[in-house]
Amino acid sequence: MDTAQHTSWEAPDAVLDFTAGTSVAGRNRLAVQDVVEGTRLWRLALTLGWLDIKLRYRGSMLGPFWLTLSTGVMVAGLGLLYSVLFHMDIHDYLPFLTLSQVLWGFIAGMVGEGCTCFTQAEGVIRSVRMPMFVQAIRTLIRNVLVLAHNIVVIVVVFAIYRVWPGWHAILALPGLALWMVDSIALCLLLGTFCTRFRDIGPIVGSIMQIAFFMTPVIWKAEQVGSAAMWMPLNPFYGLLEVVRAPLLGGAASGTSWLAALVYSGLLCLASWSMFVRARARVAFWL
Repeated sequence: MDTAQHTSWEAPDAVLDFTAGTSVAGRNRLAVQDVVEGTRLWRLALTLGWLDIKLRYRGSMLGPFWLTLSTGVMVAGLGLLYSVLFHMDIHDYLPFLTLSQVLWGFIAGMVGEGCTCFTQAEGVIRSVRMPMFVQAIRTLIRNVLVLAHNIVVIVVVFAIYRVWPGWHAILALPGLALWMVDSIALCLLLGTFCTRFRDIGPIVGSIMQIAFFMTPVIWKAEQVGSAAMWMPLNPFYGLLEVVRAPLLGGAASGTSWLAALVYSGLLCLASWSMFVRARARVAFWL
């Protein structure tokens, strides 16, 4: 082989990935490259997420609005029941419950679908060379679209009871931005971990069921009295409160924001560590 030709030869991408991945710096560089390339393909992720919703409700008359209808029925039923059990004014309780249920639905949906972020896209990952980060964005967009349909329930209930957050609603935007970052981190962490260990998904689902009752979703933090001071130890409480409180016309406390930022930082750190170490192996685990 000619020397010039030999020196100009470039290794295939798979070889480059393998050799660069032997060092920590190399794995980090490849992970950053995956994130950058995946972000550039956000239009593809948007299309895939929208297509997932269309395929999920193909042949249905109402489509995704079945979720809106079921959410509305559940909120109405729980609102009437728990307002009596907790001896609460339904005019104050039902808007709180509606907002909490819809927001929790997004969180639970992201956790659940984060576990299957890569396994659901097995065919694409095996057949097309594409950044793994695209699948995380795809999962996020899919759940944001579901959330957008359920916002209708919030608007209807708020209109009936004449509850409007006013300018305080703007304070929810930083919380929503934090949610977007955490959602991507969840997909990368749980998606990678659950691809390797398939029995982790059901365990996460069981934990989320317990977390639902341990988090102020259908009940208010002040109902537990002095024990409310320990609420920030619940990682879901701070994240829920930084978005919920402004939309109810108030502002999240500094403690809630501190807890949300600390838990989000730990989540992102764990997610990045897992993604860097296992990104190149996901396709082989599918």
